[in-house]
Amino acid sequence: MIQKRVAIFCVCSMLVISIAHAQTKVLLVGQEPDHPYGTHMYMHTNEVLAKCLALNGKIESVVSDSWPKNEKMLERVDAIVVYSSPAAELLLDGPQRNQVDVLINAGVGLVTIHWASSVKQEDFDRLGPKWLSYLGGTWISNVGLELGESALVQLQPDHPISRGWKEYWIHDEFYLNPTITDEATPLLQATSNEKPVVVGWAYDRPDGGRSFATTLGHFYENFQRVDFRRMIVNAILWSAHVEIHPSGARVDLSQEDLALLPELTP
Repeated sequence: MIQKRVAIFCVCSMLVISIAHAQTKVLLVGQEPDHPYGTHMYMHTNEVLAKCLALNGKIESVVSDSWPKNEKMLERVDAIVVYSSPAAELLLDGPQRNQVDVLINAGVGLVTIHWASSVKQEDFDRLGPKWLSYLGGTWISNVGLELGESALVQLQPDHPISRGWKEYWIHDEFYLNPTITDEATPLLQATSNEKPVVVGWAYDRPDGGRSFATTLGHFYENFQRVDFRRMIVNAILWSAHVEIHPSGARVDLSQEDLALLPELTP
């Protein structure tokens, strides 16, 4: 009888561990703002996205200021979200490159937002090929950008990232002439100076992982819009291989959660 109870206990324990590990884990990487207040609010925005992800099932979100120094934060990660200065340098310059390479080759998802969807012009020859293999495309910083308003058009309305939101007008900073590989799928398009500009793309990588990049996200006010948040959260869930509801991800946060506190001045 004792042996039977021990066996049952072991099975139950293994089940609990299995369920715990079945939880999706998302690592959100940011940094302190590098632009005027109200733009490039990296860490605050990542915290908002983490709150949105919590509304969509068993999802553990970990927010890190730059690449994590504690390797335990990388355990069981299903997707990495980067909202920062050019992410090619953040991920591929330095000792963290090996950690990133292991995760990407294991099929971990990758999402980059705004400036993070780029590589510096002077680093393209050195980092570009590896970066393109991760992301399926890139913007070369800072070669061509314009502030303006445009309709945000879904180029692939049937893609899971397009669920639950429709075309709308957006005020943002548009990165011109992104480099997108033939293997990637353009998803989002804006218009700048009467010319179409791809501002978002998805990439089903050969390693089985999924990547999504958008060059939008300059102004924090865009993240306060339901449609914009839903597009980003849809992309994060898609990259983590989480099924997205037909009406899109839940992103219904309170005004308090979405508020940007007044800038602290000396």
